[in-house]
Amino acid sequence: MTTGLFSTAPSVSNSPVLQRKPYNSTSIRCCKDSNPRVNLKLPHDDNCLVSFPEKNHYPSKQKPPRPRRIILVRHGQSEGNVDECVYTRVADPKIGLTQLGISQAEECGREMREMIEKDGADDWKVYFYVSPYKRSLQTLRNLAKAFEKSRIAGVREEPRLREQDFGNFQDQEEMKIQKAVRMRYGRFFYRFPYGESAADVYDRITGFRETLRSDIDIGRFQPPGQQSPNMNIVIVSHGLTLRVFLMRWYKWTVEQFEGLHNTGNGEILVMERGYGGRYGLLMHHTVEELKKFGLTDAMLIDQEWQKFAKPGELNYDCETTGPSYFTHFGEENKTM
Repeated sequence: MTTGLFSTAPSVSNSPVLQRKPYNSTSIRCCKDSNPRVNLKLPHDDNCLVSFPEKNHYPSKQKPPRPRRIILVRHGQSEGNVDECVYTRVADPKIGLTQLGISQAEECGREMREMIEKDGADDWKVYFYVSPYKRSLQTLRNLAKAFEKSRIAGVREEPRLREQDFGNFQDQEEMKIQKAVRMRYGRFFYRFPYGESAADVYDRITGFRETLRSDIDIGRFQPPGQQSPNMNIVIVSHGLTLRVFLMRWYKWTVEQFEGLHNTGNGEILVMERGYGGRYGLLMHHTVEELKKFGLTDAMLIDQEWQKFAKPGELNYDCETTGPSYFTHFGEENKTM
C-alpha cells in the first residue's frame, strides 16, 4: 500500500517476529513534558507534502486570482548608454542613471499608473521584481514615486534579472572587436570571454520564470483574504534580459530572438491577461508596435491565439513549433 511519498511493503511472512505495530510518525515523546505524547499537525497538500500557508486559504484545487498584467520595464538611460568609456572605470553593476534616465523613470511610473487606473478598479496594486544593478534600482525608485505606499504590495530584488555579463570592459578596443565578432556568430550563442552569451541568460531566466509562475500560482503578492485579480507585476530589468524573458515565456525560436530589438530606455512592454486567462502582448500593444519590436507574422498569429487561450492549453497550430521546421510538407501536398 502506498501513502504519499512513502510505501509500506506487503507482509511476506506470518511470523510474529515480522509483525510489528505501525509507527505513528506524527507522535513525539518529550522527556521533560508531562504529556507523554505530543501530536504535530503540519499543513499538507493533496500529495502529503508540507505546503505554503497561502494555499491553505483556498478551497481544494482552487487557485488565487492571476495578476491582471506583467509589465516589463527597461531601465532608464544609463551613463553607459551615453558613453561606453564609463565601463573602463566603473563596474557594470555600479553604473547609474543619467539625469535624463531619472526623468524617463519618473515618466514611466506616471504612464504606468495612468494605464492601471483606466481599468476602473479600486483595489489595484503593484508588485516589483528588480535587477540588483544600480541603474535598475534607481529606475525602480524613481518610477515608484507615482505610487503611494498603500498601492505597493511588495518588492523582490532578483539577481537572475541582471544584465548579460559582457566580460572584461576595461579594454575598450577589445570589447569593440568582441561585439563585431558577435554580430558574425549571432547574438544568442556568442559568449563573451569571461562573460555570458544570451543562451546563458536564457538558462537563468528559465529558473526565474518558474519562480514567477509559482508565485502566481500560490498568490505570493498579497496576504490570504486580500488577493485581487487587479494585481500588476512589474519587472525592472535590462534590454537583452527582457527579450530573453519573452523568448522563454512564449517559446520563441533562436531565429525569432535574433530579429528582436530593445525597447527604449524607460519604456515598457505589457503582457496582459487575455479573455481566457493567458498573458498576451496584443491585449495592450498594437500589431504595428509589436512589428517594430521585431515580431514576425507567425509570432503575431500566436499572440492572437494567446488573447483567447486558457492557461495550460497548447497551440497545436503554431507555425514556429511545427511546419516551419520541415521542408518536405509542400512536396507531400503536391502528391496528394
